[in-house]
Amino acid sequence: MEFRAEARYMRVSPQKARLVLDLIKGRRAEEARNTLAFTKKRVAATIGKLLQSALDNANYLSTEKGMDVDIDNLYVKRAVANDGPRMKRIRPAPMGRAYRYVRRIAHIELVLAERNKDGQSAATVVGEETKTAKPPVRTKAKARTKTRTKKASAGKSKKKFAGTNKR
Repeated sequence: MEFRAEARYMRVSPQKARLVLDLIKGRRAEEARNTLAFTKKRVAATIGKLLQSALDNANYLSTEKGMDVDIDNLYVKRAVANDGPRMKRIRPAPMGRAYRYVRRIAHIELVLAERNKDGQSAATVVGEETKTAKPPVRTKAKARTKTRTKKASAGKSKKKFAGTNKR
């Protein structure tokens, strides 16, 4: 079972949020909470609230709805920071000009899942198959065209710079 929490339109750049989210990916919920408490980034407090919200969602389902959820076995399955709308701003510049800059906004999403006693996630044990991405198969025709373009471009570059050393 997965438990989600989402914070939208957060006034932090997604790149800065991803730095903190990478610290807690794959960790147990309690360990992630401790990590966020001692992280010196401004967004860590917001992500801590989001993690608490996801834990509260899991707790609500276990007590009110009667689902069998062990809060101690929850871990951060997925933590994503996506781009939100950008705010375009203008800053005064010398000689009557103006510089444009962008204030970025992030949509942050946390997904908690339950691990079994043996350490695997419950979803894989139940019977959900994980899809593995296979590399694309290259045929001989495609391989030949790629080598031809490399050889052709290499010859052109030699001709282009051949006469530059003459005085």
